[in-house]
Amino acid sequence: MNAYQAVAPVSGKTVSARISPAGGLDILSRNEVARLRDASGSGLHALLRRCALAVLTSGNLSDDPGTIFEQYPNFDIQVLQEDRGIKIELKNAPDQAFVDGRIIRGINELLVAVVRDIVYVAAQLESGGFDLDDTVGITHAVFEILRNARMMRPQVDPNLVVCWGGHSINRDEYEYTKRVGYQLGLRGMDICTGCGPGAMKGPMKGATIAHAKQRRRNNRYIGITEPGIIAAESPNPIVNNLVIMPDIEKRLEAFVRLGHGIIVFPGGVGTAEEILYMLGILLHPDNQGRPFPLIFTGPRASAAYFEQIDRFLRLALGDEVAKYYQIIVDDPAAVAHAMVAGIDKVRNHRLDNKDAFFFNWALNIPLAFQRPFRPTHEAMAALALHRGRPRHELAADLRRAFSGIVAGNVKEEGVRAIEQNGPFVIDGEADIMRALDDLLKAFVVQHRMKLPGGSAYEPCYVVRTA
Repeated sequence: MNAYQAVAPVSGKTVSARISPAGGLDILSRNEVARLRDASGSGLHALLRRCALAVLTSGNLSDDPGTIFEQYPNFDIQVLQEDRGIKIELKNAPDQAFVDGRIIRGINELLVAVVRDIVYVAAQLESGGFDLDDTVGITHAVFEILRNARMMRPQVDPNLVVCWGGHSINRDEYEYTKRVGYQLGLRGMDICTGCGPGAMKGPMKGATIAHAKQRRRNNRYIGITEPGIIAAESPNPIVNNLVIMPDIEKRLEAFVRLGHGIIVFPGGVGTAEEILYMLGILLHPDNQGRPFPLIFTGPRASAAYFEQIDRFLRLALGDEVAKYYQIIVDDPAAVAHAMVAGIDKVRNHRLDNKDAFFFNWALNIPLAFQRPFRPTHEAMAALALHRGRPRHELAADLRRAFSGIVAGNVKEEGVRAIEQNGPFVIDGEADIMRALDDLLKAFVVQHRMKLPGGSAYEPCYVVRTA
């Protein structure tokens, strides 16, 4: 029996079809289906529609969350309960997701992941299955979501490299991410990214060639996203394992708990947020001595980018922070060698401490890094951005500052807040504010806030430097 029942395209740009889900999700309860169809404020249909359209426009290069909805205003998705299981009905869906009327298999699987995660998280939250008031409960929630998505592989040696970096990098930087991914793939490493374009796609693309050369099967190209960002960073076509975490903080914790090492490529405010998140955790006294390789890398032309990042980190968090990361410029093989060596230390440490390979239980992630930050104007103004406090706490607030800018740039809620009340005001210690302002201005000049060729960037923030 065919896995679809295609209907003639509504126009040259859209297709309507009823498909059978690929890759699992055979049944749902009547209540779950009803929630997915419920378009009221308490229902899940709006969230389902937003995430599904992002998947169907895989490869979209716009970072404007409203763009794809303007392009496909009549798109709709319904989950139907039928005698032999569920069907997914798509109306006026982007035709790029289909070939000769058939939905592309990989996109079908990612749609299933969207339905799976939305249903599971909603059910657990409503039933009180997740205790989100303390650090242990939040880590448990991250674990359960990842386990439900089958993201963890027991009895496999550590080999998952998380790659962070910008979605709007230039061509030279993108080609470099592919070369690094290729070197990692030759050495049997799997790749995990934020699932979008740019530095999230390049390492996966490079690794696929290397894995094919090594005749390696069952490779993992994991994409971890969240509802507020998926419309601005649609999954790239290589992702074969997608998971949608409830918010940015759980997304970041999922990277750190699931991965065995992190490589950071050039990026913008989102990448700076990720760097501060990771360093804040490593700076915590409870995590001293726990190996976790963290490498910053890019092509020769991007050396100045990492010099500026390094200066900012040293100024804000002290020179000692530099011992937690390596900077390797224009040498993909050296990056891979360093990462493999670092992951070997992770493996030995976890063996010695009887910790799992598939989930980093032992790492202490404080509540300040777990609790969702709502970037309101009041919350952004209240950040304590000054030295003289524990470094991991300052890193947590700096991370929130960058998170707020990300929200003001691309997330619907943040964009609306800026439209209604003007830019966020960021204030703090003068030296840190001047360094922050210089860093953000450099991101704008280098087109790291918007994709090159788009409209001119209008800052969603004001940094008080005096």
